[in-house]
Amino acid sequence: MQLFEATGDAFVLLFSGDAALWQIIWVSLKTSLVALIIAAPIAVLTGYVLATASFPGRRILIWLVQAALALPTVLIGLLLYGLLSRQGPMGGLHWLFSQSGIVVGQVLIALPVLVAFVLAAVQAADPRLAETAFTHGASRWRVMTTVLHEVRFGVMAAVINGFGRVLSEVGCALMVGGNIAGETRTMTTAIALETSKGEFAQGLALGIVLMTIALVINAALLLLQGDTRISRLAS
Repeated sequence: MQLFEATGDAFVLLFSGDAALWQIIWVSLKTSLVALIIAAPIAVLTGYVLATASFPGRRILIWLVQAALALPTVLIGLLLYGLLSRQGPMGGLHWLFSQSGIVVGQVLIALPVLVAFVLAAVQAADPRLAETAFTHGASRWRVMTTVLHEVRFGVMAAVINGFGRVLSEVGCALMVGGNIAGETRTMTTAIALETSKGEFAQGLALGIVLMTIALVINAALLLLQGDTRISRLAS
């Protein structure tokens, strides 16, 4: 019975325009999007180079990227806490317990996910595509953009998974951000806080928002993939 009441209260909070609730949502979306904007270009370029270039240490780098996927986000938060604390080498930036600190943590969390997905997508592409482009005198930059356009849905899947990863993580955001109301309190840290207090309405409301975002983004990707396949069949 308590769950049903909390669910009803959650919808009331969402549709009543509760300022505190929507501030939490805004902080989460803002930090996650900024982190993704920073991480995506770096990761796409890195994933493409790892997939197409041959150089000493390449396999070690791929191994490190894949190993980083399994790193707990709380460990990344612990390392950043040490770096950004007053006694740390980056303490002068004053990013601990700030949105900037959360963004840095989210960039580090997103990078392995994005690189791994882009790497897999480029490796799965038809190698004749790059060979044909080179034969026609295309520059390396043009070849890269051609290949990435061919595997664009794999790249889009990378971005979506990276966004979902940073939006839903709690360990790093809690340690580096400090869960400060109105400043660094994200949806996941707020859910953890409200649940620990035994107040489920706000936690459920934020959980509904998280699920809605995930459903909408993935539905958009599926629709785009479907439209492209239909247009190819029609042509």
